[in-house]
Amino acid sequence: MTKADVFEFFRRLAEDNPDPETELDYGNPFQLVVAVALSAQATDVSVNKATRQLFTQVTTPQQMLDLGEEALREQIKTIGLFNTKAKNVIALSQMLIDEFGGEVPTTRDKLVRLPGVGRKTANVVLNCAFGQDTFAVDTHVFRVGNRTGLAPGKTVDEVEAKLDRRVPQPFRRHAHHWLILHGRYTCKARTPECWRCPVVDLCRFKAKVLEPPRRLPARPSNTH
Repeated sequence: MTKADVFEFFRRLAEDNPDPETELDYGNPFQLVVAVALSAQATDVSVNKATRQLFTQVTTPQQMLDLGEEALREQIKTIGLFNTKAKNVIALSQMLIDEFGGEVPTTRDKLVRLPGVGRKTANVVLNCAFGQDTFAVDTHVFRVGNRTGLAPGKTVDEVEAKLDRRVPQPFRRHAHHWLILHGRYTCKARTPECWRCPVVDLCRFKAKVLEPPRRLPARPSNTH
């Protein structure tokens, strides 16, 4: 895509959704770290269900330690990999207390030291909690970046680097949210809904699906 195409791409997404936000529920930066750590290989909807009660009890790392790993496991057992995630959340809570005074750090280098926190999680926290221009590349962003030609790359790091280079102001702050939502609801993995895509003419995808699939007629009932 040209610079003008990239600008127009995000201008249209911004016009359609001026203030996009993460679909994870949280009340403070610590809860956001926990929610994003729990969201690996899980849907935001499933994480929100699991944390709804948890976050009424736990708002700080110390309260998470007071809750304990066994009780935490019980609260998040509906989420995949809940055993490993519970261990990581308890460990990261302990590290936040021991090394960061109970506060969530505001740099990527420090965030990725926390157990269960990778670069993508760190980028989400920096963006959503602290307003930094970061580009969290999940499966949706990776797919949209490659499929549209916006930021093609063989790895998530390559896609992130290209987004960082190509996305102009004033779109940098919300860019990854627009791409996530676009991938989740329009540019879907199996069948992209190109017929209702606001950036279809800018997209480089060759196999565009320009008409919705036809529904098969209902079978007649055998009752007499």
